[in-house]
Amino acid sequence: MNSNHNHYPEGESLRRALATRYRNASIGRVLFFSALVIAILSLVALLYNVIDGAFGYVAFEYKNDPTEFTSKPLDDLTKEELLAILKANLSSGAYTKLDNEKPMEKRSRSVLYTLLLERLIQIDTKQTWSLTDSIFRSGEIKAEVAQKYPEAKLEFRSWLTPVFLTTPMSSKAEFAGVRTAIFGSLWMVGIAILFALPIGTGAAIYLQEYANKNFLNRVIQTNINNLAGVPSIVYGMLGLAIFVRTLEPLTSGSIFGVTDANGRTILSAGLTMGILVLPLIIINAQEAIKAVPDSLRQAAFGVGATRWQAVWHHVLPNALPGILTGSILAVSRAIGETAPLIVVGASTFISLDPDGPFSKFTALPIQIYQWTTRAQPEFHSIAASAIIVLLVLLLTLNATAVLLRNRVQRRY
Repeated sequence: MNSNHNHYPEGESLRRALATRYRNASIGRVLFFSALVIAILSLVALLYNVIDGAFGYVAFEYKNDPTEFTSKPLDDLTKEELLAILKANLSSGAYTKLDNEKPMEKRSRSVLYTLLLERLIQIDTKQTWSLTDSIFRSGEIKAEVAQKYPEAKLEFRSWLTPVFLTTPMSSKAEFAGVRTAIFGSLWMVGIAILFALPIGTGAAIYLQEYANKNFLNRVIQTNINNLAGVPSIVYGMLGLAIFVRTLEPLTSGSIFGVTDANGRTILSAGLTMGILVLPLIIINAQEAIKAVPDSLRQAAFGVGATRWQAVWHHVLPNALPGILTGSILAVSRAIGETAPLIVVGASTFISLDPDGPFSKFTALPIQIYQWTTRAQPEFHSIAASAIIVLLVLLLTLNATAVLLRNRVQRRY
């Protein structure tokens, strides 16, 4: 036998080979660690930039003197006193409209206080500062306000408040909230998952368990993989053509007797998002089904089970945690998309909460986009607050899905 085929380095050659191997391993470790550090720094920079805009000093003036309405300091007014002031000074039509939306007596003190500032006293914001400037340039800011706006009040404000979460959209940044956008996002994601999850799982089961490995099925599989990378604006055009226009009698609710809506409803948006995340759900479900050991299938067939019984009672329960992981990724993508919603017809300004699938709607990404396009810096501050709300909502939905997945995983 020729020993050259089994030659191993020895002596000095072995030491050089080992040194080269360790050096390459060290370089790889440094590169991977550097990538991790860069990713963490990028995430920290993003979060810092968002938080920096959601808090800080605000200089503002009252357009109407508060003493015209009460002799007490505004912060000392009780709920009953605020209600009496609003009833006495608002026009009967304005008060009746507010009372019809929600009885004034049932509103909290903070909401009534906000209505007093918005409708009667009115606020004129002069300038805002970021959190960083408010911390490190506090003295300069106070001197600047005293010189430029001697009549203005300066206060450190958190734009992210409970009132911000429970207030609908307003044309004034000081009184705008994200309640309507939150409900719109939840409705949209709920419809998308209810539509896409069963269809995507069923398609994955067929492709993985039933489909023959022929040319047609290979083409279908290739196209599903390609559709996962299609730009979201294309899905928006698809949703506009199919759900908004072609299926308008369904998506507007006219076949159910709804007469005050067209196809640009939350149902159209949810179905469009469902189509968008469908390839992602199919691919993840296929991988989860593929990971189930073949021995389970063979054991089921060995005791006389049909293919469907093997899939339903053995394959699917074991693949369910992986399928739910795919749904988590789908929720993450659906809740953050903007382009398809703009094409389908999401409202940029709406103050009524969606009360069904045939309602007009907006969503948090649309609201954030609309606020960031405004010139006034106070709109940028509430946009930063809305981004924090969106991140918290996304993490909450994902955490719920993870808990559900872990519970299913323990069961099976």
